[in-house]
Amino acid sequence: AESFFHPVDHSVKARMPANGLKESEILKQYVANGDVVGICVSGGLDSKTVALRLRLAGVKVKCFTADIGQPDEEDINDIPKKMAPCGVETIIVDLKNEIAEGAYEAVAAQASYDGGYWQSTGIGRYVTARGLLQEMKKHGCTVLSHGATGRGNDQVRFERYVNVIDPKFKVYAPWRDPVLLEEFPGRTQMLEYLKKHGIGHQIVSQAAKRYSTDANICGLSNEAEDLESMQTPMTIVNPVMGVWPKDSPDKEEEVTLRFEKGRLTTLNGKKVTPLEAVRECNKLAGRNGIGLSQALENRILGTKSRGVYEAPGMVLLAHALECVYMAVLDRRATNLFRYLSSHVSDQIYDGRYFDPSTRAALNSIWQLAEPANGTVKLGLYRGHMNFLSLTDCPHTIYFEEDSSMEASGGLNPASSQGYLEVSSVEAKSMAKAGLIDSGSVWAKRQKLQ
Repeated sequence: AESFFHPVDHSVKARMPANGLKESEILKQYVANGDVVGICVSGGLDSKTVALRLRLAGVKVKCFTADIGQPDEEDINDIPKKMAPCGVETIIVDLKNEIAEGAYEAVAAQASYDGGYWQSTGIGRYVTARGLLQEMKKHGCTVLSHGATGRGNDQVRFERYVNVIDPKFKVYAPWRDPVLLEEFPGRTQMLEYLKKHGIGHQIVSQAAKRYSTDANICGLSNEAEDLESMQTPMTIVNPVMGVWPKDSPDKEEEVTLRFEKGRLTTLNGKKVTPLEAVRECNKLAGRNGIGLSQALENRILGTKSRGVYEAPGMVLLAHALECVYMAVLDRRATNLFRYLSSHVSDQIYDGRYFDPSTRAALNSIWQLAEPANGTVKLGLYRGHMNFLSLTDCPHTIYFEEDSSMEASGGLNPASSQGYLEVSSVEAKSMAKAGLIDSGSVWAKRQKLQ
């Protein structure tokens, strides 16, 4: 059936836009080809407008939404109900385990982006694109439609992921279709269109919320509208996943995290799955004011974007794992890890998670994480994570007797003499060759200007 709720009218009249504007050549081609368009929907104004517009243009439509643990969604099962008046079937695809695994991998790679942004959207997009595309194929879809604008990152992510997973699968971007852009320049026109067809939609009061959000279990991005001004403080945001540090309890809360091969296995003495771990860490860190940040990130297209981000669970997990990494990675392994981490971060952000270089980097990171076994105890207090202890870490290369400033049976200080004599050969050679400048670099630059 082309529509689960209402019969679809494929007549010429139905294919004419309701306001008399010209038809979309792209949609006409889909109708002619008999394509089935799978629309990624959220139940919002854009989703309803696009679904109804395509269906009335005679396009065969099915709607899909991903359950990725959105903390700002009261009940994911409400989305099909919201979409029903548009005459479309909406299928919920449970991807919570997949995105929790994505969170674990990003934490293992320490793959945060500009300003400490923990890639909640970047992770969410590859999980969503892969999961929904697989489900769309099961339902006979030949085109994936996404609601990303022509200015942001998501259009790049969605389309690249579809292209690399299945080069033959088509992609439709309604907000790059000139006809739909002309027909619906803003919310007012969308609301009028829905009202004309007897479909209601309630807009959240902008007086209460002056920014938009995008969320999943990994974190929440607050951006746009008032937040686009650099004179707007980040504190206008009302956190969804936690509280501001000033509103958190005035008492330290201890948490114990056990890692095996770079993966959290036990939380406060209880064995946990990735999904359970991310959920519980979100609660623990969120209520203690941890995981809120502000950033001006570098978009894929070259522009800057301002965001206020929430990722309490990932911040907690990443910090605890970093305590283990510091104990088990030598200096060169650490430098390699940092390079690989930066590459993975950029690749996730850019919509290149499935690329060969990303997979190679991730394989190397998991190799470096092999010895990352340890139990970390942290004290969470008003936005801070205080280190309390690291125990049961068999592969640590930190030995007190070698590092101690006191007399010990470890490294003999006198044995450093030979190392320093060898090192001095290079240092003196560079000095004699005139290669050393010991003055202020800044002062020298000013004289040259």
